[in-house]
Amino acid sequence: MISELDQIIIHQQVELLQVILGTETCSKYEIKNHMGQRVYFAVEENGCFDRNFCSPLRSFTIRITDNTGQEVITVNRPLRCNSCWFPCYLQELEIQSPPGTTVGYVIQKWDPFLPKFTIRNESNEDVLKIIGPYATCGCLGDVDFEVKSLNETSTIGKISKYWSGFVNNIFTNTANFGIQVPVDLDVKIKAVMIGACFLIDLMFFENSLDGL
Repeated sequence: MISELDQIIIHQQVELLQVILGTETCSKYEIKNHMGQRVYFAVEENGCFDRNFCSPLRSFTIRITDNTGQEVITVNRPLRCNSCWFPCYLQELEIQSPPGTTVGYVIQKWDPFLPKFTIRNESNEDVLKIIGPYATCGCLGDVDFEVKSLNETSTIGKISKYWSGFVNNIFTNTANFGIQVPVDLDVKIKAVMIGACFLIDLMFFENSLDGL
């Protein structure tokens, strides 16, 4: 159960056809606990046109199911702008858990230098902030996006892009992320953090050969 987790690992599964042909297929992810045990499975839904021509701007729905196949979290992303020069139309996600019940939002905040996001609850109230580094290149190690209090004076967790090596990433471009949050964090906000992780992957790493 997500309520018992303080560390969440997200690993993208790469299909052989995608590696050989370089074609974009719907992304699939395993969501694991700190022991590497799968607790959820996630599949991105969108059209072939969106993935090949709109990526990483594409809209999508990510459906997250438990090990029995029951959908427990839905992540919805509308088509948005991916440029800091258009602050009126930046990224946002809606997270539902269970499907049909909104539990929170991820809202990109305009900043000329740093990646910044606000985590909001189901009432659209600001709860936490996520602040990334100036450079998201992973060639020197893991890339951390810090989860901070609203006044940015304390860090309560982080979303990390794990660096697994040049050769592996050149040929597979897989996503390996870790989310660290307090175990007693509201379970709804934990679900929103998973959505934030998918958004960060799409915005900064999907088409960048992981920062290289």
